[in-house]
Amino acid sequence: MKIYHLLVGLILGSIFAPQQLLAEGSNTMQDKIVIAHRGASGYLPEHTLAAKAMAYAMGADYIEQDVVMTKDNQVIVLHDPFLDAVTDVADKFPKRYRIWGGKRRWLAMDFTLAEIKTLKAGEAFNLDENGQPVAKYAERFPLFKSDFQIATLAEEIELIQGLNKSTGQDTGIYVEIKSPFYHRQEGKDITRKTLDILKSYGYTHADDKAYIQCFDPDELKRIKNELMPNMGMKLKLVQLIAETDWQETKRIEDGQLVNYSYDWFFEPGAMAKVAEYAQGIGPWFPMLVEADDTAGIKPSTMLKEAKATGLIIHPFTFRKDPGQIPPFAKDFDDFLDIYYRQLDVQGVFTDFPDLAVKYLKNRTF
Repeated sequence: MKIYHLLVGLILGSIFAPQQLLAEGSNTMQDKIVIAHRGASGYLPEHTLAAKAMAYAMGADYIEQDVVMTKDNQVIVLHDPFLDAVTDVADKFPKRYRIWGGKRRWLAMDFTLAEIKTLKAGEAFNLDENGQPVAKYAERFPLFKSDFQIATLAEEIELIQGLNKSTGQDTGIYVEIKSPFYHRQEGKDITRKTLDILKSYGYTHADDKAYIQCFDPDELKRIKNELMPNMGMKLKLVQLIAETDWQETKRIEDGQLVNYSYDWFFEPGAMAKVAEYAQGIGPWFPMLVEADDTAGIKPSTMLKEAKATGLIIHPFTFRKDPGQIPPFAKDFDDFLDIYYRQLDVQGVFTDFPDLAVKYLKNRTF
């Protein structure tokens, strides 16, 4: 796979002028892939078009899009249903919040696309005890510097497809449907709307460079058994796996709203059940190693069963920020080596796609 460098200009809210430069080389393992997690989010604010252009230039095989819906039913690229963790929405619309989990939160579905386009996007942040923003990752791009916006899914697809045309590469998309349960509670079918967009841009078949991922097993089953057959589509599906206390999705049981339990994914035989409706899994990376292992790296039951059933395995998220490299890895390269080579996963989600591309380029297996 050729790797091209792009000259990326940031002009008035993330407008880019990519230029194809000389190829550096090719990965040594064509079956191992690099998935740019929210773009090159280790270097530029997540899910901005700038971060996606940079990930493309770095040679990522796939670029991830998390999608949510706006008040006027537009599909935008945003990691959570909330705007307040990556934009200045609380300053521009101070009274437009909901109480969510006991906190004031500004939901994308309460704002039109036109309103969202007025917001300044930036690095993810938390609020300190004085209510001041503090960057989630201190060594990354400075908070609210330069000029970034939230993009629509259509805008991002057009960027990637445009770069594919101008460079001759074939970089894929990796779409996560966020919180379909919560969207349904608001009368919004984010999954159907997302599939409509993907189909309109030519992503319909299993061999297309596109994956759909979701934390909600019921929604993935709906995609496989209902939506895609009715729409003439057959894209690859990936089951994301969470810890139950992350509260990634809900369900109604006996008339009560409860957290969806992911405990069954860790039971014997679970991966065979997943293989009935999905082509792959996206687990949190610690789930693939035995937690109590002290004598080298030992694959977990989940990993062994996923391989036995032929599931694709794409763990998340590989970061080199302080405190993000697990104690069983010496450094970031070793972190990658454990998963790519020792555990033999097919691909990883990383905020630093250039480092994963470099790792694969410089090693033989």
